[in-house]
Amino acid sequence: MVLPEFTKYYSELAKKIKASEIRELLALIRERKDVISFAGGIPDPAIFPKEKLAEIAKFVIETYGDDALQYSETKGIIEVRETLSDFVLRYRYITADAEDIIITTGSQSALDIISRTFVNPGDVVITENPTYLAALGAFKNSGAKIVGIPIDDKGIKTDVLEQKLKTLVENGERVKFIYVIPVGQNPAGTTMDKDRKQHLLEIASKYDILVVEDDPYSYIIFEPNVEVASLKSMDSENRVIYMSTVSKILAPGLRIGWIIAHHELIRKFELIKQYIDLHSPTLNQYIVAEAIKRGVIMETVAKAVPRYRKKRDTMIKAIEEEMGEMVRFYKPVGGLFIFTYVMNNDKFYADLLLEKALKEYKVAYVPGGSFHPDGSGRNSMRLNFSYPSEEQIMEGIRRLGLFVRNSVG
Repeated sequence: MVLPEFTKYYSELAKKIKASEIRELLALIRERKDVISFAGGIPDPAIFPKEKLAEIAKFVIETYGDDALQYSETKGIIEVRETLSDFVLRYRYITADAEDIIITTGSQSALDIISRTFVNPGDVVITENPTYLAALGAFKNSGAKIVGIPIDDKGIKTDVLEQKLKTLVENGERVKFIYVIPVGQNPAGTTMDKDRKQHLLEIASKYDILVVEDDPYSYIIFEPNVEVASLKSMDSENRVIYMSTVSKILAPGLRIGWIIAHHELIRKFELIKQYIDLHSPTLNQYIVAEAIKRGVIMETVAKAVPRYRKKRDTMIKAIEEEMGEMVRFYKPVGGLFIFTYVMNNDKFYADLLLEKALKEYKVAYVPGGSFHPDGSGRNSMRLNFSYPSEEQIMEGIRRLGLFVRNSVG
């Protein structure tokens, strides 16, 4: 049998698209039981409220019957959106009518919808540097030019942002939006302080551009008195497009997220979504709404935070002991990651050395270069502490320390 030459049929997107390093890496190590993995952004299964979710699923099917198993409207079930409206007001101080909310199939679906809605090839999207690599992928797939702005322990450097934006506008660039993860940033774990949040909104207003706020981690905060206010709660001009998900606070397998924005934008998102997936899973929407009503989500968060704080502290202690001055990192006040840079060495390329780490040292990480839109950061690694046990963290960082020392020596 002679196969067709498939490549000649590919679209320009299909020709240029690249694999997600995280997805490919997770597939690679799934069967490697001898590898300690810090690669995924995976919740600890011990926090999953399995029995309560089983009860809720049974209740939903018995109570909502055919409706729970039927098609639903693209924007999301109205009762679910009303429940989310109450949830974000109570915990994120965001005032949003149900008509200002659209349910998405996780955060990645939200990023895809937003990209398709706003980005034409050649448009500029501004992000933090580093930032979430799957967001970069979604924006690039729509043809965006990505401009990264450096961060520090207080988040995106808004003074640098303002100067860069001024230059872009003067050069006639079409800047569509600024994408930020203000709280528990992925990958760096940093959180913007209030002054920078306010400055960011002022800059967006001055240059008349939108802000996309990605907020999956604001419930996973480890320190007291951390600034966790959402940009959307501070937004007086309907300029912020807010997105979040239950993936880190309930269960990622449910694949339920949401976007909050002005109803005019929500209507446009709805039209785009109609041709992507019709609607997000009806049954899962009802399950998430019931989990909110019963307080299961916040119970899960209350279980997760001390567990993850202990794992974070274990990883930090191990990094300091095993790698010391060889690396630098921000102490994450929230989220699931520690992002490390191997310092003062031009021999450590985390992407090229990953195979060696897997085969010889049996430890996995995500190479950090993919999180940097400017191509920098090849000396960096994202390390997840939520999934492995404390024993695995200590042993894995011991292996990683040996690997780094032998790679840069």
